[in-house]
Amino acid sequence: YYFISGYTAKVAGTEMGVTEPTATFSACFGSAFLVWHPLKYAALLAQKMTEHSTNAWLINTGWTGGSFGQGKRIKLKHTRAIVDAIHSGELLEAEYDTLPEFGLHVPTKCTKVPEKILFPKKTWQDKTAYDDKANFLAELFNENFKQIGSPESEEMVALMKEIKQAGPVLHK
Repeated sequence: YYFISGYTAKVAGTEMGVTEPTATFSACFGSAFLVWHPLKYAALLAQKMTEHSTNAWLINTGWTGGSFGQGKRIKLKHTRAIVDAIHSGELLEAEYDTLPEFGLHVPTKCTKVPEKILFPKKTWQDKTAYDDKANFLAELFNENFKQIGSPESEEMVALMKEIKQAGPVLHK
């Protein structure tokens, strides 16, 4: 789901006219270059991951602690520590909790990373504001997923249903 969605944020200084982070989506992180339907790439990724017994990791390298102007960018040393923990196998052995809005499994501990960084809500002083922003982002994901379009084969229709189940759930 998250590979197909291709979520990132435009941030000030990376594009003209951008003054605060803005959510953006690009199917498979490269929609301008896709020849086939994004589901075909998702199926290929899943096949290769299974074939080579590999894992995929999403790392939040963006904002934490509040909305733009309140929070701050995650420190590079924490991002590097997470990548190091992936490479060493530490995170394969970790205990996990789930981010309720997004269904993502998050390690409860990682060497050289403050525990609160792993769960964004813990870094926000205003927990209600976090919930509101998380639900807003979940809505953006769900709206974006509608843009993926209809697959052509019955096999891809079944895959689309399976992938959609891995998407965000709104908590109101």
